[in-house]
Amino acid sequence: MSGKKKILIGAGVVVLLGAVAFANVKFKKSDAVEVNVEAVEKRRLEAIVSASGKIQPRTLVNISADTMGRVTGLAVNEGDRVTRGQFLLEIDPRNLRTRVQSGEASLQAARSQAEQLRLSLDSARVNLKAAQDSLRRQQELWKGGLTTREQLERAENDVKVREADLRAQEQSVRTQQLRMRQEGATLDSARYDLSKVRLESPINGIVTRRNIEEGETAVTGTMNNPGTVLLTIADMSIIEAEVEVDETDIPNVQLGQMAKVTVDAMPGKTFTAKVTEIGNSPIQVTGQAASQATNFKVVLTLEGEIPDVRPGFTCTAEITTAVRDNVLAVPIQAMTVREMVVDAAGTVVREPVTPGAARPRRGTGPQTDLKPGQTRKELEGVFVVRDNRAEFTPVKTGIAGEKYFEGLSGLKEKDQVITGPFTSVREISDGSPVKVEAASTRRTTTK
Repeated sequence: MSGKKKILIGAGVVVLLGAVAFANVKFKKSDAVEVNVEAVEKRRLEAIVSASGKIQPRTLVNISADTMGRVTGLAVNEGDRVTRGQFLLEIDPRNLRTRVQSGEASLQAARSQAEQLRLSLDSARVNLKAAQDSLRRQQELWKGGLTTREQLERAENDVKVREADLRAQEQSVRTQQLRMRQEGATLDSARYDLSKVRLESPINGIVTRRNIEEGETAVTGTMNNPGTVLLTIADMSIIEAEVEVDETDIPNVQLGQMAKVTVDAMPGKTFTAKVTEIGNSPIQVTGQAASQATNFKVVLTLEGEIPDVRPGFTCTAEITTAVRDNVLAVPIQAMTVREMVVDAAGTVVREPVTPGAARPRRGTGPQTDLKPGQTRKELEGVFVVRDNRAEFTPVKTGIAGEKYFEGLSGLKEKDQVITGPFTSVREISDGSPVKVEAASTRRTTTK
């Protein structure tokens, strides 16, 4: 083989080896994790508590029968508007009217007997006066020796008899007066029962339910058997939403907080409401399982009138429990928990990063032995991209909006925090090399 040919072969080998080396460097698999980041910005945050429930009027009256009987007159239908004092229905009054007439007759008879007793009382007073006069004459005659002892004693006994008769007549009059009061009370009770057969509307509102027809019998309630609810009238001028709030959210709900209410039957409409009542005891559910969530009743009063709403409509409420303007907003998906080594002052202790070092395992933190004053502690925070590495930064948060937490400490505006992918946020550790795939810095309206 000639020398020239050997030189060409050697040069080709060198070029080939150089190309292989370049390819190895160029296409060597990088250990960096591809991540998505978002810049921390100042936003307006609203803490929202969501709950579902039903629409109810503030005033709802169930009208039941106070007396048993057949309905002889029915003047309203379901859906009718009624005013206070308007006639609704009547129950057969004949039996009660007879009781009133009987009571009136008994009271009249008692008054007549009382008049007779008063006449007898007047007569007893006259007889007593005559006996007393006779006794005085006998006493004067006795002093003059003109009458006998027997006549005097007879006059004295006659006075005693007349006095006893007067006391008896007075007692009879008092007894008759009590009897008259009793008859009068019985008559008043009968008249009151008679007045209850005619039912009138106690409020202005709408007849939302009618459970009786003319000719049917209304039944009164007992201790163990509720009476027939004949009509239900609702005052729809003030509408309330009764919602159930989870026990974890109820401490944040306060009287006077504003809310937005949507009614399932009225899509596309949102109504403003205010918290007017918060239950102090959990809602009791019959047969409630031990693992079932505990809820509390919260009442929201809707502003203005809603003509098309009906009691019992299902609704959803979003109660604004807190508002923060122009605060640092930390993406919720960026928040995570890691076990880190902290010193006595609570500052995170980090290992120095050396080029070519292996990526730390998730959550391990510094692998060196703990020094005096150092402890391992689980901290809540985010990963901030600095010098193409993920740096775990503890963050103290405030209120939680729909997509963002309020950042109270630990971050600065424009910090690039890792928001995804989810597996990356879960697996990376402090000091892990990262590669930013896409940075989302667009500003959105946030709750």
